[in-house]
Amino acid sequence: MSHITHLGIEEPSGDPRVVCCGARAPANTSDGLRCRWGDSGVEVPARADAGGEVSCCVPPLEKLDADVEASRGVHMQVMHNDTLLHEDTVPLETVQLLRARKGARPTADGFITTPAGVVEPMVAGSSSAAVAAAVAPEIEIKLAAADGAGDGKTAGGDKAETRKEMLQRKYSALKPFVIISLSYLLFTTTDGAVRMIVLLHAYKAGFSAWQVAIMFTLYELAGVVTNLAAGMMGARWGIKWTLLSGLTLQLAGIGMLYGWQSSWNTPADRWKGILFVTCAQLLCGVAKDLTKLGGKTVTKLVTPDEKQSSLFKLVSFITGMKNSLKGIGYFIGAACVSFNYFFALSVLMVLILLAMPWAALGLSEQLGRARKENLTLAKIFKQPYNINVLSVSRYFLFGSRDMWFEVPLPFFLRNTVYGLGWSRPLTGLFLAVWIIVYGQVQSWTPQLVLQPLRQSPANKYVAVLWNLLLVLCPLFMGLMLQTTDIFTSRNLGGMTGVMVGGLGAFCLLFAVNSSIHSYLIVRYAQGDKVAMNVGFYYCANAMGRLTGTLVSGALYSYAGDTVVQGFAACFWASVGFALLSALVEMFVHDNSGGLLCGPCFTFVKPPPDAADGKPLEVEME
Repeated sequence: MSHITHLGIEEPSGDPRVVCCGARAPANTSDGLRCRWGDSGVEVPARADAGGEVSCCVPPLEKLDADVEASRGVHMQVMHNDTLLHEDTVPLETVQLLRARKGARPTADGFITTPAGVVEPMVAGSSSAAVAAAVAPEIEIKLAAADGAGDGKTAGGDKAETRKEMLQRKYSALKPFVIISLSYLLFTTTDGAVRMIVLLHAYKAGFSAWQVAIMFTLYELAGVVTNLAAGMMGARWGIKWTLLSGLTLQLAGIGMLYGWQSSWNTPADRWKGILFVTCAQLLCGVAKDLTKLGGKTVTKLVTPDEKQSSLFKLVSFITGMKNSLKGIGYFIGAACVSFNYFFALSVLMVLILLAMPWAALGLSEQLGRARKENLTLAKIFKQPYNINVLSVSRYFLFGSRDMWFEVPLPFFLRNTVYGLGWSRPLTGLFLAVWIIVYGQVQSWTPQLVLQPLRQSPANKYVAVLWNLLLVLCPLFMGLMLQTTDIFTSRNLGGMTGVMVGGLGAFCLLFAVNSSIHSYLIVRYAQGDKVAMNVGFYYCANAMGRLTGTLVSGALYSYAGDTVVQGFAACFWASVGFALLSALVEMFVHDNSGGLLCGPCFTFVKPPPDAADGKPLEVEME
């Protein structure tokens, strides 16, 4: 991945450059620097940048004898006179990305001029940067389009690009996008489905909410560990083997579930079922984060300047489908397990098997592989102050959701004595709609919510405001469950209205909060360590889910005399976690803006010298 920091700076030559952070120019060097590319030894000028780093021009692809189909790396040497300063292999995707930019010319004031002559603000590609450590942590890319690139010439301006070359370039870029994204989306469907299959089958077998929560413990814990290590795994193995490892582990985890014995349903032997399913879910948990690394990485390989291209639009569409397909997976799992448990598992096995051949045969082993593994656990745990504070807030935020969502909610929807008594397909449908709406609202929050309220770009005051609004939802649910007779008298109409209204409001407000967090984490991340910062942040995310799942299972099963009281206790715990999340956010060091609510209300006046900040391209979790 590339870390993009110098957008809007035009090279004198108009050529794109790659900065070799591992190369240091000798002191007082004014000439004699050059870079030698490829097997043919193409030499191009180089220069010493600030700090002594060497910046190399990138030659046109046709001069490199680069095999577009194989997508292998391009060998590069940094020379000073006859002395070799640095030697490395640059991923071909990086070279293609630099040379393929067309039609956008950066101006001196940080704006870009499109082929139509329209001047637009440059958007910093934090989403591209968020993946920097997994593709090439030692390489920093300076993007600068050549003058006249919109005239149908290559970035080097040497000759007009033929139709064949254009198709080769687009095919080379599109192929890994399609393969990895479709594999990731198929996996996402099975990830939601297998959770519903395990949960609903365990409910039918008589397992308690606490016992089911234990089954998911290692699944969530695996997310913590794998999030920490995923960046190092991707840099060392490359995207292909990381993706295939995730798909294989998912296949093994689902395959293990075929071994669920009916004899484990008896109270004396339930511990065997808990232990067995927990181990199977461990494999699925590791698989999820390994596959997610590839899925999130590939969507970042297109730069923001190509926002109008069909390729970028396709990638944006595929990325936006992730949450929708996870929700659909919930429904598929619930519907299939209502027919037959083993049939449901077989459907998921088929979906995974469909994804594996394409990933195995269609991806280069060099895709996403770094040449230097310089990322360690010690560096991952050493985070900036704001990252640490926001991570703690994220822990409580996601804990507030999973205090009632993952285990207690489906149990209550299925309960025929105290709950709504819904069928398995209807339960799965409700959860699916909740997740789909959450994902879509999260994606559109900046445009539909924050910008009209003049709260974009978000800051800590915006985060605290929306977090406090979120507290009202579990507070409302707890009061309705414990202080009214709607649930105690089992008024099904009233219960359904309260559940749909209260949980629907939580869905919308939680999506806004999650979107704000996703923006702030990239804003506060260090420029050259974005992937590492984000990985640590999502570990806190996984820890919140783990805590919420375990605590909610215990509260639902053991708090109070009835299921209604246990369910109410889950929402009271959710209130506490949401309040703690808002309180922690107050300690963020961020005075870059105030707090407005539309054009009429100013709650916190921004300081006179406050910077508005630049909008960031952020992919949501």
